[in-house]
Amino acid sequence: MPEYKQFLLADTAEGLTEAEILNWRVQPGDEVTVNQIVVEVETAKAAVELPIPWAGVVTELLAAAGDTVEVGAPLLTIDVNPAGGGAPPAAVNGSAAAAPAEEEMKPLVGYGSKATEARRRPRRVAAAAAPAPAAPAPAPAAPAPAPDRGGYVPLAKPPVRKLAKDLGVDLSTLTGSAEGGVITREDVERAARPAAPAPAAGARERRVPVRGVRKATAAAMVSSAFTAPHVTEFLTIDVTPMMELRERLKKHPDFAGVKLTPLAFAAKAVCMAVKRTPDVNASWDEAAGEIVYKDYVHLGIAAATPRGLVVPKIRDADAMSLPELARALDELTTTAREGKTPPADMVDGTITITNVGVFGVDTGTPIINPGESAILAFGAIKDAPWVVDGQLAVRKVLQLSLSFDHRLVDGQQGSQFLADVGALLADPAMAFTY
Repeated sequence: MPEYKQFLLADTAEGLTEAEILNWRVQPGDEVTVNQIVVEVETAKAAVELPIPWAGVVTELLAAAGDTVEVGAPLLTIDVNPAGGGAPPAAVNGSAAAAPAEEEMKPLVGYGSKATEARRRPRRVAAAAAPAPAAPAPAPAAPAPAPDRGGYVPLAKPPVRKLAKDLGVDLSTLTGSAEGGVITREDVERAARPAAPAPAAGARERRVPVRGVRKATAAAMVSSAFTAPHVTEFLTIDVTPMMELRERLKKHPDFAGVKLTPLAFAAKAVCMAVKRTPDVNASWDEAAGEIVYKDYVHLGIAAATPRGLVVPKIRDADAMSLPELARALDELTTTAREGKTPPADMVDGTITITNVGVFGVDTGTPIINPGESAILAFGAIKDAPWVVDGQLAVRKVLQLSLSFDHRLVDGQQGSQFLADVGALLADPAMAFTY
């Protein structure tokens, strides 16, 4: 006999509550194998591909591309014993009416879940019909009218899907011009071009739902800004010695193949300065009424990506050498921009650096990430007049700014930390004093 199981949306990282269905990799009637990727979802942390833990035949998709689904909600139904014949449970409103046994509802090993339902928007693509029931059942309510493309799944390579997402093009509305109906970059760009100038002022505006990374970032920043009392201090320094050292180290064998950026020096300086001012690496536990001091540095690096601002972490950055930090930074930023940062790498940071200098900006007043007590803004390094030994000279000048939580970091502690970071960047030989 057939045996039906439901595949649930698992908690792919601590604290996630929902995800958006980006792309189905299977359709009803498809045979799947154990650990086959069946769906790609976008959480508040990253885009994630989900494997299914069973083999069998997909009988029903319980959410459409574009739906927002809560953690613990069912995504699809699968018959794990298709050779047994028979029919799936009767459907009610497009979902399985009879829930499988409790042991069948468990998500992937190691993931938590909660009993909940998907919050669905109207489906844009009509789902394929489920097999006929063994006994007559009341007909389900008619769905809202939608274009029927026969369970059409758009074919496009990941870069083309990313371009379509960035341009706001729905791939399900396109027919690919390449062999086999594959959608090309040109197809997406053509669809994104307006057919004619907008005749009315209102047509020159567009509305985009707040979700995914943007939604999570907004909530986190509002919470931080109105929970932690922020103080921001500024420091301008001459980093000519650091830049000269950088040029020398780039020729050293230990740095062969390493992308040594000024940000790597800042990361090393932060990790060293934390040892003298551990308060900036602590966190405030409101519920317990405690300050949590951490004998490690999980360094967050704010990265701008097509999906929005993300802050992946370098674990145990304080235990890394300068070459190791440089490699970790290069890998972290590349992975983040490609949207491939694992959700687990986005949590549990202790202190953050935001590099506004890459945009040519001198400095700013950054907002502390929730759960941390300080964030350092690293500005652009520019040629500027500077007094050296009583004489005016052109030097490499950098502005730093530090925002800190005044509940656990006093002005003296914040100032000492910022001064220490500045001293290490202005004169790298200061590292010998630590």
